[in-house]
Order: sequence, then C-alpha cells, then structure tokens
Amino acid sequence: MALKFDTRYPSIDDLRAKAQDKIPKFAFEYLDGGCNEDVNLHRNTSELRDVQLKPNYLRPYQSSSLKTKLFGIEYDAPFGIAPVGLQGLMWPNAPEILAKAAHKHNIPFVLSTVTTTSIERASELTEGKSWFQLYHPTENKLRDDIINRAAAAECPVLVILCDVPTFGFRPRDIRNGLAMPPKMSIQNILQVLGKPHWALQTLKNGQPNFETLKPYMPKGLDLKQLGKFMDQTFSGRLNEEKIKPIRDMWKGKLVLKGVASEYDTEEAIRLGLDGIIVSNHGGRQLDAGESTIKPLYKIAEKYGDKIEVMMDSGIRSGPDVARAMASGAKFTFMGRSFMYGVSALANRGGDHTISLLKTELQQVMDQLCCHTTSDFPYHLVK
Repeated sequence: MALKFDTRYPSIDDLRAKAQDKIPKFAFEYLDGGCNEDVNLHRNTSELRDVQLKPNYLRPYQSSSLKTKLFGIEYDAPFGIAPVGLQGLMWPNAPEILAKAAHKHNIPFVLSTVTTTSIERASELTEGKSWFQLYHPTENKLRDDIINRAAAAECPVLVILCDVPTFGFRPRDIRNGLAMPPKMSIQNILQVLGKPHWALQTLKNGQPNFETLKPYMPKGLDLKQLGKFMDQTFSGRLNEEKIKPIRDMWKGKLVLKGVASEYDTEEAIRLGLDGIIVSNHGGRQLDAGESTIKPLYKIAEKYGDKIEVMMDSGIRSGPDVARAMASGAKFTFMGRSFMYGVSALANRGGDHTISLLKTELQQVMDQLCCHTTSDFPYHLVK
C-alpha cells in the first residue's frame, strides 16, 4: 500500500498531540473540548467503536472504490469537512487551507457562518462547490441577505443548524475568556508567548475576523460589545415557521444538521428537506444526550429511503467512517479531525488528513472485501 501522507503522523491521535503542542492552550481547549463534563464528547467515539464489522474473505473480490454519490454529485470519498467556528483562531487561514484540500481531493467542505473566511472566498477556492452552514439570524432581512450571497456564490448545499437553541455550557472556554479575539489575560498572553510559531504566523496573517459577518458588524467592537452583537443577531432555535421560508427561498439542496430523534427526522421530511445530518454538535451542546451512533441506526433504517441520512460527531478514523456507514449513514463529516491536522501541520494539514483517512478507509474495505461504500451495511454485525 502506497502511503501518501506524512508517516510521522499516521493517526488522528498523532495529529491531536502535535496540535496540542503547537497552539495556545485556549485555542486547543476550544477545539478539543465538549460541554459540561465532556461525557457525551467521549461517548460519541467510544460507542461508535462498539460497532463491529464482519469480513467475507471468500467472496469474489477484485478491488473497492471510495467514490460515493450524494445529491447527484460523485465525491472521491464518503466523508467531508464539517463546519467549525473560529477556525482562524486555531491556525491562520485554516478554513482556506481546508477548502483548498477538499477541492483537490473532491470531497465536500462546509463553511460555518461564524468562521474566519467568507462565503465568497470559500466558493472561489472550491470553484463553487463549498457548502454553507447557516446559523439562523434573528432578522429575516439578514437571513435573506446571507442566503442570497450563498446562492450567488453557487453553493450547492445549504445546511441549517437545529442543535443550538442555546449556547453550550463550556467551562474551559469560560475560564479562558474565549471570544474573537480571545480575551488577552496574563494567562493567555503567557500561552501565546509559549507558542512562538503560532504567534508569528498569527501576526503575519493578521487578526482573524468573522469574515462572512463583517458587512453587518459595527466597526471597533470591544469584547463585551461583540458578545452582545452575536446574542442580538442570532437565534439558534429552529422551528417550522423559520424553516419554511428558507425552503421556499433556497433552490439548491437543503440539509438539517443536529438531528438526534425520529421526530425531527419526520419533521425534516414533511418540510421538504433533502437531507439530515445526525449530529450532537460534537458533544458541545447536550452532555446528557445520546451518542450520535445510537439514533443513527434507527433513523437510517426507518427513513433512509425517504431522505439522505448523514452523520458527524465522534468520527476520528477510517474505521470510524466505515462503522458509521455500516450503521446506515450515506455520508459522514468530521470537524475536529481536520482541525487537528491543520493545527499540527499548517498548510500541509488538510491534504495530509484527507490522505490518511482515505488510506485507512481503503484498508478497511479491502479487508472486508467490500466493493463500494454502499455495501458497508452488509458487513454490520447486528
């Protein structure tokens, strides 16, 4: 097997360790942490890894393909890059690095409303192939303007987020005074001084900003004013009244992310959405909730022929992608894994992480004698 990644970092755990060593503590803890006591953060991966797959060694087998069709588009692998907020805080130009890598490898890149590059720039880097995740504004005028920008940028898929009716309670971020820019306490300044490469690159590239939101933000906001602006400008709670006008306005594919129940799946189908992403926001919102793999199996089995069922949260490897797809996911997404890669390896991080995951997943398929990604459910141990 030809290895096309940096062999010093042959796992996502290796990238995570390198990222922790390379970026300030406040940035790493924002990326790495969940909410409350991190129970659901760890449950996501541990319960996913309880899923077992069975090989069919004597089955006629020549080769396998990672290519996967989603919404009529053929991607080169069954995983994409999930939206992550404040990416430029963790590494300068992180969303641009990942958008370029996603385009090179022909996988989806999903841009967050609250990350550090704009809809237009992400579209430019991916030749109109980047998806956009909308964090719902309180004002219809702002909502419509952002959606129109996404349409003008030719985003093929709009993702709307249902799992942030309130901000998650995240003790580390509270202690760190995390905002954009972060609160420069003496502790945070010492952390920055201890990571000179990160500090120099951040200085060279300039302070990260909410680039998509920049046209709507008053200039010169201090931290307290910025927090107030975000609270007043966005309301994460979705319902039928908010979803219907988006469905009417958006002509591309519309996906609901954060689904964790059969009820919300049925509502998404009734309201005419094209897909759902079973997700618990990476364990960052409800610590007492289920892991994502638990509702995924039931939802995919019951509704997989009515709506495209995808999954994120807790996936950290090629075998994890295989486990999720064997459990019924048509496609998968990862956020932290790719940000560990960029934080660890800078401009090489996106390409390395995608290549690593492809290599791992290919090995699993060859081991199972699984010809296509749609065959994974046949290998599930029930």
